[in-house]
Amino acid sequence: MLLKLSLTGIKARLRDYVVLFSGLVVASGIFYMFEAMATNKNFLENNSMISATVIIFHLGTVLLSIITFVYIVYANSFLMTMRQKDYAMFMMLGAKGRKIAQLIFIETFVVGVSATIVGTVLGVGLSGIVQQLLVQQLDIKITHFTAINSSAVLFTLIFFTAIFLLAAIVNAMTIVKKPILSLLRASETPLPANRKPVTLGLEVIAGILFLAIGYFMMAQVMQLAFLALIIALVTIILGTYLVFHSILIFVLALLKRRENIALKNLNSFTLAQLSFRIQDYTRILSMVAMLFALALGAITVGLGFHNEIMKMTEATTTYDLVLNNGQSFRSSDLRTIQATADIAYQQKEDADTIYYDRGQFDQTPFIAKEFGTGRKVKKIHYTGEQLAADATAADQLRSLELPEQSAKKHQFVTSEEFAALPGEVTQLRLITVADFMKDKGALKEIANENFRKNPTLDKNMNGMSQKTLVYEMSNAVFSGFEFMGFFLGIAFLTMLASCLMFKILSGAKSDIQRYSMLEKIGTRRNLLKQSIRREIGILFLVPGLLGVTHVLFGLQMFKSLLSEPYNNLWLPFLIFFVLYFIYYLLTVWIYTGIVMKQKV
Repeated sequence: MLLKLSLTGIKARLRDYVVLFSGLVVASGIFYMFEAMATNKNFLENNSMISATVIIFHLGTVLLSIITFVYIVYANSFLMTMRQKDYAMFMMLGAKGRKIAQLIFIETFVVGVSATIVGTVLGVGLSGIVQQLLVQQLDIKITHFTAINSSAVLFTLIFFTAIFLLAAIVNAMTIVKKPILSLLRASETPLPANRKPVTLGLEVIAGILFLAIGYFMMAQVMQLAFLALIIALVTIILGTYLVFHSILIFVLALLKRRENIALKNLNSFTLAQLSFRIQDYTRILSMVAMLFALALGAITVGLGFHNEIMKMTEATTTYDLVLNNGQSFRSSDLRTIQATADIAYQQKEDADTIYYDRGQFDQTPFIAKEFGTGRKVKKIHYTGEQLAADATAADQLRSLELPEQSAKKHQFVTSEEFAALPGEVTQLRLITVADFMKDKGALKEIANENFRKNPTLDKNMNGMSQKTLVYEMSNAVFSGFEFMGFFLGIAFLTMLASCLMFKILSGAKSDIQRYSMLEKIGTRRNLLKQSIRREIGILFLVPGLLGVTHVLFGLQMFKSLLSEPYNNLWLPFLIFFVLYFIYYLLTVWIYTGIVMKQKV
């Protein structure tokens, strides 16, 4: 009977339960996605340059567990606001407290466990899809990662089942112990928003000071190591909390005093709504801002590592393709690539010396790369005479030759002297293409053919001469972090936006009467909808702006790993804000549907 009554209650509020269920599914799916990575020690050790990555991910598991717990608390609050009046009505009709407790327990536990099972299955599918998308679109190479991870499945099911069991018990005990009148009017009880000016001013100063210390420490990571990270973490969390607990309240108070702003349209009502609930939102906004910084930072750094692959490849190699004994390659062998330069330096050799035609180098100088200050690399053009005088440049030319040639001396002679030398003429062909990434596959095939035609060449020893192999090595170095960055960025984004969405929706029931009264006294529906968009927009925008600030300062920590951590920031920011904006629109749509009844 109780199960039937629970299912009837769910069916009666199916739209609200769909929102709740889908949110819990996403939460458990994201949790599984993270654990599929965090519990795979082989994957972390084989796809990371940092040996401490396994420990970092264990700490990340603790952080995500706390975040998920908070998320479920808000989702559970959404459930209670939907049903507490119904439970109060059952009590008024004579239902026993024990039966009401059982009813609440069944509803909470069944919805939670069902969502966890569906979410885990979804997480497995999402892990596989995200893995394939990142591998295909970003040319990432990862090893030891599988979408189905039994440890992650087990941990996710145990974790969520335990939380929902606890939530069901707490819900049952809380509802039964509350007086009926309190249940009926719980959502109408306002939180005090008055603050002493002195206290508010001190908190504003402290918040700014804590953030300044945190940002400074993030720039000192190379000097102070983990100490800087610990100090930055503590001060930024405190500063973020104080920003919302004081600065935002202070700004709202100023706006309410500006008549040209407060008295325009429904701005006064919107500001009053925000001021009414801002203290209750302090913790969730602080958490969302930190998650926002983590998610955006992860995607930004992931894209930074992606860009680093090509930068390292370009810094290491000058030519896109090197052909030893190039005379054995016909033009038809190179038809699959679009070459912009095909330089053939003729060679003759004896037991001790390799002879080059100096005139060819004078006509088409040999290009070598030289590392300057920082990570800057510049190209230098060498003629035959300069190569003979510069041992460093000659070594770069020697690195492109066959292994049996590397110990021989170089002689750069005139064309006449070269023609008079005995011996067979061979060619060292250096090729540059218009678009390396476009021709990468064809270049790799030709490079492999060069290895086959020259058996003394070894891919491990001589692979640095071929750009495609250098690219693959660089890709192997950075792909692990790149994959982790995008994967975790997407996971944290979904989690933070869902947390904020449910916190906003959990207070929607108490707003129905306010919007109904405004509509009854003649307020146009488009103004009411505009007020909703602005109110929710501020709640989404403020933690977003603070999160962006955290990221901009936080990128200082990656200067040792990324040559240009601030390069092309617009791309990850654009990707992130598009996804974030979709969550904003979804929240506005659901909230509007709750607080404003459709006209018949």
